[in-house]
Amino acid sequence: MSIKDITVVITSFKSNEKIINCLNSINSQCKVIVVENSDDLKIKQKIENSFNNVQCILSGENLGYGRANNLGLKNVKTKYALILNPDATLESSTLENFLFVAKKDLDFAIIGPAEQEKKESTSSSPNINIKDLIKTENVKGFAMFLNLEQFNEVGFFDENFFIYFEEIDLCRRLNKIKKKIYLSPLIKINHLGAQSHDESINKNMELSRNWHWMWSTFYYHRKHKGYLIAFLLILPKLFSAIIKMTIYSFFMNKDKREVYYQRFSGLLNGILCRKSWYRPKV
Repeated sequence: MSIKDITVVITSFKSNEKIINCLNSINSQCKVIVVENSDDLKIKQKIENSFNNVQCILSGENLGYGRANNLGLKNVKTKYALILNPDATLESSTLENFLFVAKKDLDFAIIGPAEQEKKESTSSSPNINIKDLIKTENVKGFAMFLNLEQFNEVGFFDENFFIYFEEIDLCRRLNKIKKKIYLSPLIKINHLGAQSHDESINKNMELSRNWHWMWSTFYYHRKHKGYLIAFLLILPKLFSAIIKMTIYSFFMNKDKREVYYQRFSGLLNGILCRKSWYRPKV
């Protein structure tokens, strides 16, 4: 196995600055597919003119995380794919280390870095050998190393999700058919978190995140536990959104009111079984 057996798939949306840093961190021998959800031809030209190993696909519309990654994965010809967020950067040994740990169990479905969040220090635990694989039920979506032949039964991401819960849903479906998911302390990936887009659109993206977090929460639970259980689970969130929306309206805090309105709207649309239709206004 070599780096040429890996294709990196990156879904981006107006990530002009972040994605350049990400692409600069990837070995130039590795093929990269970027799916640009803003459909901006200038971004495509800039990326492809700067990186010979990168193909930038314009999605035609804002497909969200799951659909865009599926589009990228359909164009992968290699044995393995690394799904990577544009606000993540690799270390010089990351790709080689993925291949190294993959050889430990060639029957794996997904491998992710053991340190899933900055606040977690799984990889530095004194009880864990740096070369060990840690069996887990799910991984974070910012870095997922896929053994593509293991996905023939379940497919990839559920395209009903726009953002949030797609990777948890995918891992759950893999767990049901006894596929293996691992974390590796040997894998190092730097991830900023929730900073994939340009700062100029922060407010609109924050409103979108709140809407979709609520919608996806309800949809995920409805899909796996049924409508009634999902409704009971999200009822406290629904009441909280209504109360806080009312409070911030009374105190004329427009920004906070908008955030909780989006949460309420996302939940309401989920409860009414409407599609995940909201898109950031940028």
